[in-house]
Amino acid sequence: MSGVRAAGGVPVRQGDRGIEVLIVHRPRYDDWTFPKGKREPGETDEECALREVREETGLVCALGSELPSTSYSDGLGRAKVVRYWRLEVVSGGLVLEDEADEARWLAPAEAAGLLTYERDRAVLAKVSDSMPDT
Repeated sequence: MSGVRAAGGVPVRQGDRGIEVLIVHRPRYDDWTFPKGKREPGETDEECALREVREETGLVCALGSELPSTSYSDGLGRAKVVRYWRLEVVSGGLVLEDEADEARWLAPAEAAGLLTYERDRAVLAKVSDSMPDT
């Protein structure tokens, strides 16, 4: 496939009021979205998703179920496909460096109201469907 390949994830945790998802604010684009980024040479989509989330948030995660992918044209007009996974936090704490300047753990309904892109809301809608039964 030509174009830009990217991957990311939706970190999920159990909060006091139910599940919460992590979204990040990127000052470069002034948007609220999920942590994601371009795949490096030789890297799988799964490895890319885990690396990007770790780099952007400081969280070490484990892959959960795959969520819907998104596709759109990037800022240079190239076709871009982003694969997403539900992620469980294994270790680490929120550490924001270059790409994100703010991160919030929110209930899915709150996150949906803050996300910049409709395509991210479509990914978010499938997060609760991917939660294991308790």
